[in-house]
Amino acid sequence: MRNEGPIDRILRGVVAVAAVVLALVVGAGSGWGIVLWIIAAILGVTALIGMCPIYQVLGISTDAGHQH
Repeated sequence: MRNEGPIDRILRGVVAVAAVVLALVVGAGSGWGIVLWIIAAILGVTALIGMCPIYQVLGISTDAGHQH
């Protein structure tokens, strides 16, 4: 079930890419680098599938076609 609108998905994708770049800048294996990799992975996957588990738990939807 999708609960992310197109703008939400684009923003998540952009932030995911920025997190990857930042992870590489600070050091991919450093503590902050690992945190940024995790953030990038979560945002990237949720952007690709269009579903955010936190939104689902909270009953939130930014997808105008799938409002509760």
